[in-house]
Amino acid sequence: MQKLQAYLKSDILSGLVVFLISVPLCLGIALASGAPLFSGMISGIIGGIVVGSISKSPLSVSGPAAGLTAIVLSGISTIGSFEGFLLAGILAGIFQVILGIVKAGTIGYYFPSNVINGMLTAIGIIIILKQLPHLFGYDAESLSDGTLSPNESHITATIEQVLNGIQPGIVITSIVSLLVMVLWDKYKPEKLKLVPGAGLAVLTGVLVNFIFIYTASKGLIIESTHLVNLPIPEDFASFLGQFATPDFSYIVNKDIWILALTIGVVASLETLLTIEATDKIDPEKDLQTAIESYLHKARVI
Repeated sequence: MQKLQAYLKSDILSGLVVFLISVPLCLGIALASGAPLFSGMISGIIGGIVVGSISKSPLSVSGPAAGLTAIVLSGISTIGSFEGFLLAGILAGIFQVILGIVKAGTIGYYFPSNVINGMLTAIGIIIILKQLPHLFGYDAESLSDGTLSPNESHITATIEQVLNGIQPGIVITSIVSLLVMVLWDKYKPEKLKLVPGAGLAVLTGVLVNFIFIYTASKGLIIESTHLVNLPIPEDFASFLGQFATPDFSYIVNKDIWILALTIGVVASLETLLTIEATDKIDPEKDLQTAIESYLHKARVI
């Protein structure tokens, strides 16, 4: 009880910071992954409450992983069913449990960190390229629809379509939000260092659009088709209807097993790298290592 009271204030503040980051992050990752937005929120809740309550790691934070966005997007497209993808997620979880039982975490030491970082960087570039058209207000899911002429390059057509679909209000909101995030991380006051720049950028974007609406700035107001629209259930039955269950009929589909193995391996390696990075910045790690070394030497002597 005394330990709970000692850390309660800092835990509440840390929880608030993580909440401000995780909510837009969960929605953004779900949107970029081609999954229902509701699934992103469920993943964040499970990662925060369930994993947080049973995990023995005091420094790790669980939730939707941006590094898996491209894999999830490709997997849902290949399988053609979100319910089928959920089965792949279950199988990936089983693979990870098995890896944990056999103590396979040590395999992470045999993977060069630059290879994994390169892979995650490539995934990040894919995400950026996918989201760039949205920055200008072009929300088409696919720019390659088979209407290009043989002499017309995909890049040229993409740029032309984006430029033709520019929404001034979205461009202004995007630029202001990016500036807020960059400048805040660089010049934020010491007393507000825990306020996340990403969360502040989201709030700024909402405020800018409210200003457009309040001032009735025609041509600048962001239309509802460009906004993230969360489903609002009318009753408890419709709320339960938003939950999707795995379709076990896909169990014989080889693509399900390939996708599950890919997610299990990549997610495990990403987790191991995150833990390794956390250990490097943990101020108590060196002290703990020194104490363990001293006790080990004392037992040997």
